[in-house]
Amino acid sequence: MSVWNYVVTAHKPTSVTHSCVGNFTSPQQLNLIVAKCTRIEIHLLTPQGLQPMVDVPIYGRIATLELFRPHNETQDSLFIATERYKFCVLQWDGEKSELLTRAMGDVSDRIGRPTDNGQIGIIDPDCRLIGLHLYDGLFKVIPFDNKGQLKEAFNIRLEELQVLDIKFLYGCVKPTIVVLYQDNKDARHVKTYEVALKDKDFVEGPWSQNNLDNGAGLLIPVPAPLGGVIIIGEETIVYCNANATFKAIPIKQSIIRAYGRVDPDGSRYLLGDNTGILHLLVLTHERERVTGLKIEYLGDTSIASSISYLDNGVVYVGSRFGDSQLVKLNLQADTNGSYVEVLERYVNLGPIVDFCVVDLDRQGQGQVVTCSGAFKDGSLRVVRNGIGINEQASVELQGIKGLWSLKSSFNDPYDMYLVVSFISETRFLAMNMEDELEETEIEGFDAQTQTLFCQNAISDLLIQVTANSVRLVSCTSRELVDQWNAPEGFSVNVASANVSQVLLATGGGHLVYLEIKDSKLVEVKHIQLEHEISCVDLNPIGDNPQYSSLAAVGMWTDISVRILSLPDLELIRKENLGGEIVPRSVLLCTLEGISYLLCAVGDGHLFSFLLSANTGELTDRKKVSLGTQPISLRTFSSKGTTHVFASSDRPTVIYSSNKKLLYSNVNLKEVNHMCPFNTAAIPDSLAIAKEGELSIGTIDDIQKLHIRTIPLNEQARRICHQEQSRTLAFCSFKHNQISIEESEIHYVRLLDHQTLSFCQLILLINMSMAAPSLAVHSRMITMFIIVWEQHMFYLRKTNLQR
Repeated sequence: MSVWNYVVTAHKPTSVTHSCVGNFTSPQQLNLIVAKCTRIEIHLLTPQGLQPMVDVPIYGRIATLELFRPHNETQDSLFIATERYKFCVLQWDGEKSELLTRAMGDVSDRIGRPTDNGQIGIIDPDCRLIGLHLYDGLFKVIPFDNKGQLKEAFNIRLEELQVLDIKFLYGCVKPTIVVLYQDNKDARHVKTYEVALKDKDFVEGPWSQNNLDNGAGLLIPVPAPLGGVIIIGEETIVYCNANATFKAIPIKQSIIRAYGRVDPDGSRYLLGDNTGILHLLVLTHERERVTGLKIEYLGDTSIASSISYLDNGVVYVGSRFGDSQLVKLNLQADTNGSYVEVLERYVNLGPIVDFCVVDLDRQGQGQVVTCSGAFKDGSLRVVRNGIGINEQASVELQGIKGLWSLKSSFNDPYDMYLVVSFISETRFLAMNMEDELEETEIEGFDAQTQTLFCQNAISDLLIQVTANSVRLVSCTSRELVDQWNAPEGFSVNVASANVSQVLLATGGGHLVYLEIKDSKLVEVKHIQLEHEISCVDLNPIGDNPQYSSLAAVGMWTDISVRILSLPDLELIRKENLGGEIVPRSVLLCTLEGISYLLCAVGDGHLFSFLLSANTGELTDRKKVSLGTQPISLRTFSSKGTTHVFASSDRPTVIYSSNKKLLYSNVNLKEVNHMCPFNTAAIPDSLAIAKEGELSIGTIDDIQKLHIRTIPLNEQARRICHQEQSRTLAFCSFKHNQISIEESEIHYVRLLDHQTLSFCQLILLINMSMAAPSLAVHSRMITMFIIVWEQHMFYLRKTNLQR
């Protein structure tokens, strides 16, 4: 029998390899296009920041990403080449708001040795041809015709075999490339060639420059009228052109691999080096003659793999080693001497060199702890499949028994009040003019007893249900309008309501149904069931959002859930749940147009049924475990879509995707109560009651990996987890920049696996770059074993033995 593996991408690529800026979607719109391994993202630059437009998968790893403006066109096209020698030219269709493929093809050759330094793809500034360096000794040319269409490609023999970089020069009558190469004596030189399209060959270029900095590795072509090229080395930066102009400045030893042009005339460039420092390179000039070079320190960023200057001092720094950033270049330095202000960070998990799977919260859900990033951008990332709650405010409050949000009027789009219920009182919080929560009073409500349910009602009324009564209060005057009192000797145990109906269980199996008519509470039906009632719900699921024709009732003793018709409270369907655990919460809801009955029992299990809104029939019974404690179910809305929040020891969001119920964990350890709290200051927020705390937070996108970052400022190499000691151990290294000679310092660090705080640090002296191996000893004694080249270390408690 064959075995099949189902492999799916849990997280899209986050490592940025290329980025470019241009007018891609419209002549008037400025776009940032980002390449992330096998995907491209197109963003629109707006006054509010970067706005995502399109996220498109590409079949292959992206090796080249370049924008160009074809002849007689008003907006740019996008050229993409992959590592498997496929290419395409994309354009944006403004009417349909979609990408169009204008050209595609295969540029591979049957023979040829792939380049050691990676593929190079460049486009002539005057849009006459596309150049590709894919194989040693060959330069592939794809010409454009007069209409901007691609013609048949051909190869030109290139004498230089160890090519480091190739660029097209600006302002040349014929297409001219400049080649940075290394000879067989390891010396580095620059040479220019003109591309003769008719002869399909190279012609000796106008100039060359020999014996450059031994670390030269990057060419920056300078636009006309200055022209020429900037050669970036490890210790010097050189400018030279066809007029024999040669300018050079020394720099602190570093490796610069990313640059971004600031001005259209090419007089200023941003440079990012291998330590994450951002520099500004200035070409001083008199008219069309370059007179000198200046370089200035700007500040620290992530280690850049691409730099794109957007506008008004805002720069996108793409990184493959750390989080990409959107930064602002300020005119004045801060207290640390930096001109760089980070506006936004974009999480990058890569490169992941090692990981382990652990259950940090002891909730039965595995989490991945990764060794991510490189060099100073190294970090540990805790990745869990769930939904993040971003806390906006919190206050210590003990003993919360219930939460409800209320609007100031029935048609108000935003919530105004937050009702917090305790065992012997109810408090009311309201949003003030400064968008802050402050305690207030609602005169018509009973604040000296526990509230069982609250709800906005029709005719601008508010409903409060307590153990003794149901109150109708005016939204405008806050005064009591009408009241229903529980019969003598009875009290309300559980209740549910919508904008026009109230359902109460008053003990002894008694069920009371009320309706709101002409601002009055009218008792419509009163029945007695054979067993005690544990929970009720009458959330509308039919066509009328203000009235429900069905009610759900959970029962003690026979452990069942029942569907009753309204207003007569006749039994439609009884579903025995089985077992001995009582239903604690029932909910009628509609997700993606499908009606469901959800029933949560006291041991953390959840039953789900398909519900016919017309007949009340229950089908497709399913059971899942969401925790170990009783669950409370509430609906909420996020981005216009209804979901269900299950409060318990393992809080979960229940949502529908492709007509199927799915469950996603929330990054909170335990939630007792939740209610939606949609305010003008914090739209689509949630009010959450935990043990001893009330917090307000916004929810992440549904079905999202939640990522927690532990920055290290060093590169983690191996990681291991030990359950007995509740610790994580990882090996790492960092460059020693204090001594004159560059060296590395190696560490073994211990972390508490719950708090992720550092417990212990061991310094390893004179260790090489060879990757270590880390394992956990299987005995009860707390011990880690580290194998590093020919050495074996035993880490036991606070001792390191060899």
